[in-house]
Amino acid sequence: MRTRKEIVGSFYDQVDEDSRLHRTRHGQLEFRTTMTYIHRYAPENAKILEVGAGTGRYSIALAKEGMDVTSVELIESNLEVLKANSKSLENLKAYQGDATDLSRFGDDTFDMTMLLGPMYHLFEAEEVHSAIDEAIRVTKPGGVILFAFISVFAIMYANYFYGNWAAGQEENFTNDYQVRHFKEQLFTGYDVIEFEQLFQKKPVEWITTAGVDGLLEPIEKRPDFSVSDEDFEALVQWYLTFAEKRELLGNTNHLLYICRKK
Repeated sequence: MRTRKEIVGSFYDQVDEDSRLHRTRHGQLEFRTTMTYIHRYAPENAKILEVGAGTGRYSIALAKEGMDVTSVELIESNLEVLKANSKSLENLKAYQGDATDLSRFGDDTFDMTMLLGPMYHLFEAEEVHSAIDEAIRVTKPGGVILFAFISVFAIMYANYFYGNWAAGQEENFTNDYQVRHFKEQLFTGYDVIEFEQLFQKKPVEWITTAGVDGLLEPIEKRPDFSVSDEDFEALVQWYLTFAEKRELLGNTNHLLYICRKK
Protein backbone atom coordinates (compact mmCIF):
# COMPACT_ATOMS: atom_id res chain seq x y z
CA MET A 1 0.00 0.00 0.00
CA ARG A 2 1.34 3.43 -0.91
CA THR A 3 2.27 5.90 1.80
CA ARG A 4 0.41 9.19 2.26
CA LYS A 5 3.41 11.07 0.89
CA GLU A 6 3.44 8.89 -2.25
CA ILE A 7 -0.29 9.36 -2.82
CA VAL A 8 -0.20 13.13 -2.34
CA GLY A 9 3.07 13.50 -4.21
CA SER A 10 1.81 11.66 -7.28
CA PHE A 11 -1.10 14.11 -7.47
CA TYR A 12 0.92 17.32 -7.09
CA ASP A 13 3.58 16.09 -9.50
CA GLN A 14 0.87 16.12 -12.21
CA VAL A 15 -0.84 19.46 -11.55
CA ASP A 16 0.17 23.10 -11.88
CA GLU A 17 -0.21 23.98 -8.23
CA ASP A 18 1.78 27.19 -8.58
CA SER A 19 -0.88 28.88 -10.71
CA ARG A 20 -3.94 27.46 -8.94
CA LEU A 21 -4.70 30.58 -6.92
CA HIS A 22 -4.66 33.03 -9.83
CA ARG A 23 -5.72 31.17 -12.99
CA THR A 24 -9.39 30.73 -11.96
CA ARG A 25 -11.92 33.02 -10.32
CA HIS A 26 -12.49 30.56 -7.47
CA GLY A 27 -8.73 30.43 -6.86
CA GLN A 28 -8.52 34.21 -6.91
CA LEU A 29 -11.38 34.48 -4.41
CA GLU A 30 -9.78 31.86 -2.17
CA PHE A 31 -6.52 33.82 -2.15
CA ARG A 32 -8.12 37.20 -1.51
CA THR A 33 -10.35 35.89 1.27
CA THR A 34 -7.57 33.95 2.97
CA MET A 35 -5.19 36.91 2.81
CA THR A 36 -7.89 39.12 4.35
CA TYR A 37 -8.12 36.81 7.36
CA ILE A 38 -4.35 36.54 7.66
CA HIS A 39 -4.03 40.33 7.70
CA ARG A 40 -6.88 40.61 10.20
CA TYR A 41 -5.10 38.49 12.80
CA ALA A 42 -1.37 38.73 12.06
CA PRO A 43 0.45 41.36 14.15
CA GLU A 44 2.77 43.83 12.46
CA ASN A 45 6.09 42.21 11.47
CA ALA A 46 4.66 38.84 12.46
CA LYS A 47 6.73 35.70 12.68
CA ILE A 48 4.68 33.26 10.60
CA LEU A 49 4.89 29.51 10.01
CA GLU A 50 3.11 28.07 6.99
CA VAL A 51 2.86 24.28 7.09
CA GLY A 52 2.00 22.63 3.79
CA ALA A 53 3.06 25.75 1.94
CA GLY A 54 2.80 24.19 -1.52
CA THR A 55 4.68 26.34 -4.03
CA GLY A 56 4.61 29.30 -1.65
CA ARG A 57 1.86 31.58 -2.93
CA TYR A 58 0.97 32.73 0.58
CA SER A 59 4.45 32.49 2.09
CA ILE A 60 6.00 34.55 -0.67
CA ALA A 61 3.25 37.17 -0.62
CA LEU A 62 3.62 37.60 3.15
CA ALA A 63 7.41 37.70 3.00
CA LYS A 64 7.19 40.45 0.36
CA GLU A 65 5.11 42.41 2.87
CA GLY A 66 8.02 42.20 5.31
CA MET A 67 6.87 39.40 7.57
CA ASP A 68 9.32 36.80 8.90
CA VAL A 69 8.10 33.63 7.17
CA THR A 70 9.06 30.00 7.64
CA SER A 71 7.61 27.49 5.17
CA VAL A 72 7.32 23.73 5.50
CA GLU A 73 6.28 21.58 2.54
CA LEU A 74 6.00 17.80 2.25
CA ILE A 75 6.27 17.39 -1.52
CA GLU A 76 9.72 17.93 -3.03
CA SER A 77 8.47 19.21 -6.42
CA ASN A 78 6.40 21.91 -4.69
CA LEU A 79 9.31 22.80 -2.41
CA GLU A 80 11.64 23.23 -5.39
CA VAL A 81 9.26 25.76 -6.95
CA LEU A 82 8.87 27.56 -3.61
CA LYS A 83 12.63 27.89 -3.18
CA ALA A 84 13.15 29.01 -6.77
CA ASN A 85 10.45 31.67 -6.49
CA SER A 86 11.72 33.00 -3.17
CA LYS A 87 15.48 33.20 -3.84
CA SER A 88 15.58 36.95 -3.35
CA LEU A 89 13.66 36.90 -0.06
CA GLU A 90 16.03 36.74 2.90
CA ASN A 91 13.08 36.74 5.33
CA LEU A 92 11.68 33.45 4.02
CA LYS A 93 13.11 30.09 5.05
CA ALA A 94 11.80 26.88 3.50
CA TYR A 95 12.14 23.28 4.70
CA GLN A 96 10.93 19.85 3.67
CA GLY A 97 8.71 18.41 6.37
CA ASP A 98 5.42 16.90 7.49
CA ALA A 99 2.59 18.64 9.37
CA THR A 100 2.46 15.78 11.87
CA ASP A 101 6.05 16.38 13.02
CA LEU A 102 7.30 19.94 13.53
CA SER A 103 10.01 18.91 15.99
CA ARG A 104 12.58 21.15 14.27
CA PHE A 105 10.72 24.10 15.87
CA GLY A 106 10.55 24.92 19.54
CA ASP A 107 7.45 25.51 21.64
CA ASP A 108 5.79 28.95 21.49
CA THR A 109 7.83 30.14 18.50
CA PHE A 110 5.45 31.75 16.01
CA ASP A 111 2.92 34.60 16.16
CA MET A 112 0.77 32.86 13.56
CA THR A 113 0.71 29.31 12.24
CA MET A 114 -1.13 28.38 9.05
CA LEU A 115 -2.06 24.93 7.77
CA LEU A 116 -3.65 25.81 4.43
CA GLY A 117 -3.42 22.36 2.86
CA PRO A 118 -2.32 19.48 5.12
CA MET A 119 -5.77 18.78 6.56
CA TYR A 120 -7.01 17.94 3.05
CA HIS A 121 -4.74 14.89 3.01
CA LEU A 122 -4.75 13.60 6.60
CA PHE A 123 -7.16 10.73 7.15
CA GLU A 124 -6.20 8.74 10.22
CA ALA A 125 -7.37 10.30 13.49
CA GLU A 126 -3.92 10.00 15.05
CA GLU A 127 -2.31 12.00 12.23
CA VAL A 128 -5.10 14.58 12.18
CA HIS A 129 -4.64 15.26 15.88
CA SER A 130 -0.85 15.21 15.60
CA ALA A 131 -0.99 17.98 12.99
CA ILE A 132 -3.37 20.04 15.13
CA ASP A 133 -1.32 19.51 18.30
CA GLU A 134 1.96 20.38 16.59
CA ALA A 135 0.54 23.59 15.14
CA ILE A 136 -0.72 24.60 18.57
CA ARG A 137 2.58 23.69 20.25
CA VAL A 138 4.78 25.86 18.04
CA THR A 139 2.46 28.89 18.26
CA LYS A 140 2.96 31.52 20.95
CA PRO A 141 0.26 31.88 23.62
CA GLY A 142 -2.21 34.37 22.23
CA GLY A 143 -1.10 33.56 18.69
CA VAL A 144 -3.58 32.71 15.96
CA ILE A 145 -3.75 29.45 14.00
CA LEU A 146 -5.54 29.00 10.67
CA PHE A 147 -6.55 25.51 9.53
CA ALA A 148 -7.95 25.12 6.02
CA PHE A 149 -10.30 22.23 5.35
CA ILE A 150 -12.69 21.09 2.63
CA SER A 151 -16.46 20.72 2.83
CA VAL A 152 -17.52 17.19 1.95
CA PHE A 153 -20.72 18.63 0.49
CA ALA A 154 -18.78 20.99 -1.77
CA ILE A 155 -16.72 18.02 -2.95
CA MET A 156 -19.97 16.40 -4.04
CA TYR A 157 -21.31 19.56 -5.70
CA ALA A 158 -18.07 20.30 -7.55
CA ASN A 159 -17.25 16.80 -8.80
CA TYR A 160 -20.25 14.49 -8.95
CA PHE A 161 -22.96 16.04 -11.09
CA TYR A 162 -21.51 14.51 -14.25
CA GLY A 163 -23.20 11.13 -14.32
CA ASN A 164 -21.16 9.86 -11.37
CA TRP A 165 -23.11 10.89 -8.26
CA ALA A 166 -23.47 7.36 -6.87
CA ALA A 167 -19.71 6.78 -7.11
CA GLY A 168 -18.98 10.03 -5.28
CA GLN A 169 -21.53 9.23 -2.61
CA GLU A 170 -20.00 5.80 -2.04
CA GLU A 171 -16.52 7.32 -1.78
CA ASN A 172 -17.39 10.13 0.62
CA PHE A 173 -20.19 8.66 2.76
CA THR A 174 -20.96 5.39 4.50
CA ASN A 175 -24.25 3.56 3.89
CA ASP A 176 -25.79 5.44 6.81
CA TYR A 177 -24.47 8.79 5.47
CA GLN A 178 -21.57 9.31 7.84
CA VAL A 179 -18.57 11.12 6.34
CA ARG A 180 -15.79 8.77 5.25
CA HIS A 181 -12.04 9.43 5.65
CA PHE A 182 -9.55 7.01 4.16
CA LYS A 183 -6.04 7.29 2.72
CA GLU A 184 -6.76 6.39 -0.90
CA GLN A 185 -9.36 9.16 -1.02
CA LEU A 186 -6.59 11.75 -1.77
CA PHE A 187 -8.79 14.72 -0.70
CA THR A 188 -10.92 14.22 2.37
CA GLY A 189 -13.92 16.42 3.15
CA TYR A 190 -15.58 17.31 6.44
CA ASP A 191 -18.94 18.30 7.74
CA VAL A 192 -18.27 21.74 9.26
CA ILE A 193 -19.41 20.75 12.76
CA GLU A 194 -17.36 17.55 12.53
CA PHE A 195 -14.20 19.58 11.84
CA GLU A 196 -14.92 22.08 14.61
CA GLN A 197 -15.36 19.24 17.10
CA LEU A 198 -11.75 18.16 16.53
CA PHE A 199 -10.72 21.13 18.70
CA GLN A 200 -13.06 20.60 21.66
CA LYS A 201 -10.32 19.45 24.02
CA LYS A 202 -7.49 21.51 22.54
CA PRO A 203 -5.93 24.51 24.37
CA VAL A 204 -7.38 27.00 21.90
CA GLU A 205 -10.22 29.51 21.74
CA TRP A 206 -12.36 29.39 18.59
CA ILE A 207 -12.48 32.70 16.73
CA THR A 208 -14.50 31.87 13.63
CA THR A 209 -15.10 29.45 10.79
CA ALA A 210 -15.24 31.06 7.35
CA GLY A 211 -15.65 30.02 3.75
CA VAL A 212 -13.07 31.29 1.29
CA ASP A 213 -14.33 30.54 -2.24
CA GLY A 214 -18.09 30.12 -2.08
CA LEU A 215 -19.93 28.33 -4.90
CA LEU A 216 -17.53 29.43 -7.61
CA GLU A 217 -15.70 26.16 -8.24
CA PRO A 218 -18.70 24.07 -9.43
CA ILE A 219 -20.36 26.88 -11.38
CA GLU A 220 -17.15 28.11 -12.99
CA LYS A 221 -17.26 24.97 -15.16
CA ARG A 222 -20.40 26.25 -16.91
CA PRO A 223 -19.77 27.53 -20.46
CA ASP A 224 -21.77 30.69 -19.74
CA PHE A 225 -19.85 31.56 -16.54
CA SER A 226 -18.47 35.10 -16.72
CA VAL A 227 -17.12 37.45 -14.04
CA SER A 228 -15.42 40.60 -15.31
CA ASP A 229 -12.61 42.25 -13.34
CA GLU A 230 -15.03 44.95 -12.19
CA ASP A 231 -17.61 42.38 -11.12
CA PHE A 232 -14.93 40.33 -9.38
CA GLU A 233 -13.99 43.25 -7.14
CA ALA A 234 -17.66 43.66 -6.22
CA LEU A 235 -17.93 39.90 -5.62
CA VAL A 236 -14.91 39.92 -3.29
CA GLN A 237 -16.40 42.64 -1.09
CA TRP A 238 -19.81 40.94 -1.08
CA TYR A 239 -18.30 37.56 -0.25
CA LEU A 240 -16.16 38.89 2.59
CA THR A 241 -19.32 40.28 4.16
CA PHE A 242 -20.95 36.84 4.22
CA ALA A 243 -17.92 34.51 4.47
CA GLU A 244 -18.78 33.49 8.06
CA LYS A 245 -22.52 33.05 7.51
CA ARG A 246 -23.26 29.59 8.92
CA GLU A 247 -25.90 28.55 6.41
CA LEU A 248 -23.46 29.12 3.53
CA LEU A 249 -20.47 27.20 4.90
CA GLY A 250 -21.40 23.78 3.51
CA ASN A 251 -21.44 25.17 -0.04
CA THR A 252 -17.93 26.59 -0.08
CA ASN A 253 -15.19 24.24 -1.24
CA HIS A 254 -12.44 25.51 1.07
CA LEU A 255 -12.92 26.83 4.59
CA LEU A 256 -10.85 28.26 7.42
CA TYR A 257 -11.10 27.26 11.07
CA ILE A 258 -9.42 30.11 12.98
CA CYS A 259 -8.49 29.86 16.64
CA ARG A 260 -6.26 31.50 19.24
CA LYS A 261 -3.85 29.59 21.48
CA LYS A 262 -4.67 29.95 25.16
